[in-house]
Amino acid sequence: MSRPFPRLNKAERQWRIVTELAASPSLRVNKLSERLWVSTETVRRDLAELAEAGLINRTYGGAVRSIPVEPAVAVREGLMTAERERIADMAAQLVEPNDILMIGGGATTLHVARRLAAVVNGLTVITHAFSIAVAIATNPTHKVLMLPGQYDGREGVVYGPETIDALQRFHADKAFLGASGLVVEGPNDAGIGPGLAYGMMMRRSTKTIIVADHTKFDRPSLTIYGAWSPDTTLVTDTLPKGKLASALVQAGATVIEAPCTDVRFMDEENS
Repeated sequence: MSRPFPRLNKAERQWRIVTELAASPSLRVNKLSERLWVSTETVRRDLAELAEAGLINRTYGGAVRSIPVEPAVAVREGLMTAERERIADMAAQLVEPNDILMIGGGATTLHVARRLAAVVNGLTVITHAFSIAVAIATNPTHKVLMLPGQYDGREGVVYGPETIDALQRFHADKAFLGASGLVVEGPNDAGIGPGLAYGMMMRRSTKTIIVADHTKFDRPSLTIYGAWSPDTTLVTDTLPKGKLASALVQAGATVIEAPCTDVRFMDEENS
């Protein structure tokens, strides 16, 4: 019997396990082996690594859902790349030469940083994420200011009291932030420390652009780091619906749908 889909690499396989557990509270090793078309030994190794990272809880013969958390940024960077590239293309159009930006860590914001390095000149970028700093610095016309703080190797960012203190000394034209989830109350993050940093970036910027794909819609997480407002723009690959869409309209936030070839504003679609 032929394989029903191309062979998954480890990152893709582990992401599939986490998403399977999001839909089902528990899974057995033999069932995962059948679904992923790999040996039970491979599944056990994946479960052990995911449990060590705190993404699942191991049980005898399988795994159960852990508290809501996000896979590490290294895993997320290989997922939803087409959607994130379209979001980044659109988000970059909101930036002007010589803007001062704050950019938070994350897989989608990394795509934004790479796009900004390619299409805009003369930016000053304040960030707590090393991958963002490296991407922006590939354009020699940009200035990068790295924030101090405690380093989180899983996310590749720094955070903590020093980060918050440093952020309060700056003001930016725009903040570009990702999110673990988007709910009626606002964008959220799976971590307390990064969430506090993102909230401060929002407060220290004139405008905030949230970049997040549709898988983040109605997804609760630990820290709601800001509220929707007229100064907030959401750039996403699919327009939200239901309570989230209503909350965005009521708050006066702008929602822009990527790709650039079919741009629609949510206010127009819901009018």
